[in-house]
Amino acid sequence: MRILYVEDHAELRETIGMLMEAEGRSVTLCESAEHALALDAEHAFNLVVTDVSLPGLSGIDLAQRLLAADRNRWLVLCSGYQLGPHAQAWGPHVHTLLKPFEVEQLDALLQEAEWALAPGRNSGA
Repeated sequence: MRILYVEDHAELRETIGMLMEAEGRSVTLCESAEHALALDAEHAFNLVVTDVSLPGLSGIDLAQRLLAADRNRWLVLCSGYQLGPHAQAWGPHVHTLLKPFEVEQLDALLQEAEWALAPGRNSGA
């Protein structure tokens, strides 16, 4: 599974990026929504995990652009404040994590995405 992690704080980006690594996962790190869009345009990622508060385009802007192209995209929005139920209403595979989150919470979402996106599974809603 190809994962893109978008976080503007370098230390956090490196740490969480390493924690997401596991067998069968390829994790790409970037610092901005603009860079994320460029990387995803080259070859779409299975899952995008993004901070909401980013310089320039926000994580919400990034999510909305990705979902405009494919409402079934797998996205995890990480925020220091509650986004409420409206974020999940954007698409069937949009999830939120309240910062600070436990690594186990993130890993559970990654495992859910891996299971749903496994070859032979119907990942549509």
